Amino acid sequence: MKKGFFLGVLTLCSITAWGEGYQVNTYSARQQGMGMTGVATPLGSESVIFNPGALAQMSDRFQISGSVSATSAHASATYDGVKYQSDNGISTPMNISAAFRIYDNFYGGISFFTPAGSGINWGENWPGAVLNQSVTIKAFAVQPTLSWEIIKGLSVGAGVSVNWGNVDLNKALMTGSSLNRLLAAQGVPQEAMYAPEVAPASVNLNGKSGLAVGWTAGALWQINKRWSIGAMFRSKTTLKVAKGAAAVSYNGIAEQMLAPVLDNLNHTNFSASLPEPYVFTAGVAFRPDSRWLIEADVQLNGWGAYKTLDIEFAELESFNQHLTKNYHNAMTYKAGAQFSVTRRLDVRAGLMVDCSPCDINHYNPETPAQTRVEPAVGFSFKPLKGLSIDFSFMYVHGCGVKNGTGQYDDMVYKIAEGINPGLAQVLGLSPQGTFKADYKVHAFIPALGLSYSF
Repeated sequence: MKKGFFLGVLTLCSITAWGEGYQVNTYSARQQGMGMTGVATPLGSESVIFNPGALAQMSDRFQISGSVSATSAHASATYDGVKYQSDNGISTPMNISAAFRIYDNFYGGISFFTPAGSGINWGENWPGAVLNQSVTIKAFAVQPTLSWEIIKGLSVGAGVSVNWGNVDLNKALMTGSSLNRLLAAQGVPQEAMYAPEVAPASVNLNGKSGLAVGWTAGALWQINKRWSIGAMFRSKTTLKVAKGAAAVSYNGIAEQMLAPVLDNLNHTNFSASLPEPYVFTAGVAFRPDSRWLIEADVQLNGWGAYKTLDIEFAELESFNQHLTKNYHNAMTYKAGAQFSVTRRLDVRAGLMVDCSPCDINHYNPETPAQTRVEPAVGFSFKPLKGLSIDFSFMYVHGCGVKNGTGQYDDMVYKIAEGINPGLAQVLGLSPQGTFKADYKVHAFIPALGLSYSF
């Protein structure tokens, strides 16, 4: 019976929320207003993130900048004609960057930023709780960078990034409707049974990753006063949770039946590998005159390597599992423009289209990822020499997903088989269940930034 329990428990660990649904593209309050373009333009200290090769072409000796976004995301799932909505908190992606001149054509810089981070909360009891109730994701990176202008207008740069993060996930271990069949066979009265959307037992998974090291490199070529091109590559990194902790909770009469076995989860650790994909970005910038800047970028996100999620439990090697994800590489398209109204005021507008890498047949509400269209506006005001105050606003419109299907092992089937082989079939239980729903997402992202240079 214990083996059946643990085989079911392993399927709860699909921590794919580290994936596309929470990849952060809001590194800069200033560039958010231009649709997050920037690989083909010198951005001062923020070039550490956007293109290390552009850093050497900044005009100041020193610059420090910082920005923070307040992401308010909303998701809904329509199941069996009923709409369920998430109740999410505000996430705050941010970056702090600094750059300085070492020699006339040689610069250094460092940035602290959040390459991934967000969360979703569907509530403890809803029909998809067996796939996800809530999840919070946080990932951080520190990147020192060097950049060299080889000849006038042509520069290259590279940096090393040190990454770490944590995940906190809650999900139901079984559905109320499945457990009711077993309870009825055990003679439990109807009034003590569960509503179909109520989760009889849930688990919390919490883990911190070790440090993961990656690298980034880029180049910028200012062809002439009007045209420039740039490219940047950020390597894949894998955040590994070595000793995550599990904690089981119960709702109603399920505890008496399930606690003797499920409580074993409270005394073991799990491990998992959580990928951040490689990113390749290329772009072109055009300056029709001294007041205008127009840029278009295209970005390849290397999710194609994310085919399975590997889960391992300490001292329970025979219960390890490989969960199918089947992500594919996906593109992000960006375009934006900036106009200098006065020497103190710049205004911006942009658009980003972020394509989803998810397999609709392995879809999970912990990452309601879908292709997103993201228009943005912004401005910068310079009250003093060297000081800039940046503000932008981006709206995220998800294009929706029809019949997103997630699979899960039905633990009640295994429980019934542990009590009496053949009982699950008599009760009409299946070893695997599916949850299919239509998903929509949208988000509002205001951002504020400051920079100072001399």
